[in-house]
Amino acid sequence: MQENLTDALRALKTRTDALLASRVLTADHDWARSIGHAVSIQTAADDVVRAVVQQARRNGATWQTVGDALGVSRQAAFQRYGKPVDPRTGQPMNTTPLPGATELAASTVDDLASGQWTRVTEQFDPTMRDGLPEDALAAAWAQIIGLAGAYEGHGEPEAARAGDMTVTNTPLSFEAGDYTARITFRDDRTIAGLHILERQTP
Repeated sequence: MQENLTDALRALKTRTDALLASRVLTADHDWARSIGHAVSIQTAADDVVRAVVQQARRNGATWQTVGDALGVSRQAAFQRYGKPVDPRTGQPMNTTPLPGATELAASTVDDLASGQWTRVTEQFDPTMRDGLPEDALAAAWAQIIGLAGAYEGHGEPEAARAGDMTVTNTPLSFEAGDYTARITFRDDRTIAGLHILERQTP
């Protein structure tokens, strides 16, 4: 609704005015307070973007149009600003990733790289535990090493909610190839899926 956008713009102006009123150019300034104001402006600005996206969608804009405007894919735009409805219940779906999912993913990758197979499989849900025992996990990692050389490190994981689970993607670097560790977590923090996928180079 137009009211949502108006409210978001008013909130942004109020927070911007608060930062300006704090006289950020003085030498003896309380910088921690100003940084807090700036963070609140960032949050308010995102609320404005969200309100404009919702208004655009109500007026027929496609997710492709929204994604192009944001400089991301239509799927990324939908995952950030969409309001999917669960077809099983007719209720809005939870789109918030599991808190701490990126840290869990990074820790799991570190355990894989250091050969801590037991530590990894202890996080598996029952189905994963039955389907991928420690020796099979170790063999799968050895196969990647055989194809791409020694493991060199990982990048920052990304996380997104997919239905009842959170899917994380972590870039992996090896001597002779790049891969992605796709690890799926349940809300109880157990691992429901683990795949090492080759990244295609452009």
